[in-house]
Amino acid sequence: MGGLSLALSLFTVAPIRAIRFDRPTVRLAMLLAPLAGALLGLVLALLARLLVLLGASPFVGAAALVALSLVLTRGLHADGLADTADGLGSYAPAPRALEIMKKSDIGPFGVAAIASVLLLNAAAATTLLAAPFVTSLASLTAAFAAGRLGATVACRRGVPAARPEGMGVLVAGTVPLTLLGVVAVVVALAAGLVDVWRGPLAVVAAVAISWGLTAHARRRLGGVTGDVIGAAVELSTAAALVVLATA
Repeated sequence: MGGLSLALSLFTVAPIRAIRFDRPTVRLAMLLAPLAGALLGLVLALLARLLVLLGASPFVGAAALVALSLVLTRGLHADGLADTADGLGSYAPAPRALEIMKKSDIGPFGVAAIASVLLLNAAAATTLLAAPFVTSLASLTAAFAAGRLGATVACRRGVPAARPEGMGVLVAGTVPLTLLGVVAVVVALAAGLVDVWRGPLAVVAAVAISWGLTAHARRRLGGVTGDVIGAAVELSTAAALVVLATA
């Protein structure tokens, strides 16, 4: 329960207080991240479908879904995406790039990254909301589960923290590769119930995006930070949505 409560408190605005915050609990929370994502995706899908049932167009429902996803996650991962884009896009040495990422303002790379991801998410969600009720609910739930799997991937063993302080120190390297593989297979099998081909492919895309981003962050920054993990979540979610929305 400690791992689940921590996962929900990290990935949603659910009023659940984390019982513990040590590395074993963090490891479990990262392994349960896709479950927290699935619950978030289901809530968002239900609210968006309700708007469509009330007469809104799928695009309006998708726009509301994207906006609510920011509200229900405190915009935490979007902020991480912006900071990561600014830091990596600066092409500055690692210490300077990390300083840029710590600043509260958002630069042009950050703005472009957020705008691009939100547009992709809204476009993909529009397509999914135009599908039959059960299909759209299942697809959106699977996409957000795959997106939070991006955090599990980002916290895999072998990828250290880029800073000696901050969220990255607590979560970096907590997930053994064997357990990561098990969780990824479970999520892929569940997504396969949504669509036998696109479901698992969406999970593969989410894993590949997160793996590539964090590998690049390790080369450029020396490891990951909380911002990089947030960026991995946002990019993995967008990748999964796009794959699931592709005809």
